[in-house]
Amino acid sequence: MVGKNEASFARAPNMQEDLTRSPSYTVTCDDYVHVVEFSPFSSGSHASLLAYGGNQYVVVGTCLFQEEDVEVEGVQFNVLRAFHHDLRVDALAWSPESRLDRIPTIRFCTAAADRKLRLLTSDLQDRHEVKVMEGHTSYINHLVFEPTEGKQIASVSDDHTCRLWDLDGNETAVLRLRSPGLSVCWHSQEVFKLMVAEKKGTIRFYDLVTQQAILSLDCGHSGPLMSADWCLANTIKVGAVVGNDWLIWDITRSRWGWGVVGGVAPGPLHSFICRTFNLCLRFCSYPQEKRPAHKDKARLFRWSIANENLFATTGCPGKISSQVFIHHLGHPQPVTIGSSLVGSGLSWHRTLPLCVVGGDRKLCFWMTEM
Repeated sequence: MVGKNEASFARAPNMQEDLTRSPSYTVTCDDYVHVVEFSPFSSGSHASLLAYGGNQYVVVGTCLFQEEDVEVEGVQFNVLRAFHHDLRVDALAWSPESRLDRIPTIRFCTAAADRKLRLLTSDLQDRHEVKVMEGHTSYINHLVFEPTEGKQIASVSDDHTCRLWDLDGNETAVLRLRSPGLSVCWHSQEVFKLMVAEKKGTIRFYDLVTQQAILSLDCGHSGPLMSADWCLANTIKVGAVVGNDWLIWDITRSRWGWGVVGGVAPGPLHSFICRTFNLCLRFCSYPQEKRPAHKDKARLFRWSIANENLFATTGCPGKISSQVFIHHLGHPQPVTIGSSLVGSGLSWHRTLPLCVVGGDRKLCFWMTEM
């Protein structure tokens, strides 16, 4: 499976009264795109790493936009390598070790319907390794690398577990959940804090030293939770989509202060506080904001990395056209509404207020004002 280097782009017209916008840019692909992810880490070059995948393939490339380089017209997308993948890619996560300076290294992990993770590592020349990780007993919904060194991977599944893995493929820990795990996020600086969102509507924060939950957020009773995200730009913010609604929490306003545990070094006192917090999780925090989003249920929630007040949601796939809503916390309505033919996946650029959605043989990018 080989992706194309060709990119087409068109600036959306200024429609003051109609928020619906065509993509700011599009990139043509060879096949249907099921998953797309910008790397949230610096690539060591001016361009950003981006991977997209579908039926038995993953394409890795670089993106550079005219907002980043005056010599670029629209978007410049260059394919670095196309990887064969045994099955359709259902989820993908970037390692912080992926860089293009010094000795180029590409490392990412995928999940597929055979309940296996695949860790792919390449120097974009002769070295190409695939390590298969087995342990989940049902569908894997989401995965993430530990963001500081990239030596661990966390994954959540319909088997009611969150599992941690090292890069040798060993399962190092299993967190038992009370319903299917839909999303997992690592704290951007504090590597012993992990967020896990469950389908029944509970989001728990775990201390990985004690493997105990230290804080819990509750979505209420508006329907199954489909996706949640931890804001990398401001980690007191958590967002999710439940039923038709998006929800936002400020975890400092929860019944039990996050800073109590965060300020204690690992040790006996830390363990005691974690155990105490775990006993009190029934006093969980409800969202500070909740608003309807998609008429036909929402599917994904993703915070912007560049702006803590921007986030995007998508409608459930399966319809001919899937809507993408871009929201700003200071506005009661979406600031941008986009549409992608059979849209799938959602990811934000590392430094620009720009998100991407996959679709039928194309990637669609929307640029938003800060």
